[in-house]
Amino acid sequence: MTADWYVLIEEDTRITQRAEGVELKLHRWMLVGTHLIGQDEAEAVAAAEDAALHYVPGVLARHAKPGDEPARHALLAQDGAWVVIVRQRQRECHIRVTTARLMHTREEKEAPPKSLKEKFRSAVEGPPLPAEPWTWTPRGKADRV
Repeated sequence: MTADWYVLIEEDTRITQRAEGVELKLHRWMLVGTHLIGQDEAEAVAAAEDAALHYVPGVLARHAKPGDEPARHALLAQDGAWVVIVRQRQRECHIRVTTARLMHTREEKEAPPKSLKEKFRSAVEGPPLPAEPWTWTPRGKADRV
């Protein structure tokens, strides 16, 4: 198990679409930054607070003039996440800043290339069956199945 702490920054990206004469504002949280802090949780919490108080979303940064400082309302949730409302002129952005500890990592593993015989067989038989979807099996019950 690793003990590295990260600060994660997410932006609420909004897309306005029109469907059947109605204007829809679609919101989606998108991860825009993962910053490795180190092995000290307190340092990660301090870095998250600093990011919540100073991070400027890309939408505002693109339209900012030198010396502009946007209005900012930073809220600290009970779980330690920061939810920040940033306003500048007519634009408003929402960001979420959290700390997270890296608990697991695995490198990508590619299957070996198919032989010529396997390529012909898959062309004749069609695509393979999809993998079984993930399901949760409580501990102890896996032994009885």
